Amino acid sequence: MINKVIMSARAALRRMKSKQGQTLVEYALILAFISVVAISVLIALGNQVKSVFTTISSQLQYSQGSH
Repeated sequence: MINKVIMSARAALRRMKSKQGQTLVEYALILAFISVVAISVLIALGNQVKSVFTTISSQLQYSQGSH
């Protein structure tokens, strides 16, 4: 009887450990996916963002020079 209880407890611990490992892998995959999407968006929009900041910078320089 004691052996069955011990075996059941060990089996429950193994299942719990495997679920925690599975959850960690799922979170890692989600994080990797979000990172890939963020990098892709930054690469795709990089030149447009650079253009906007260049325009802002040149306008600021122009306004400082006109005073």
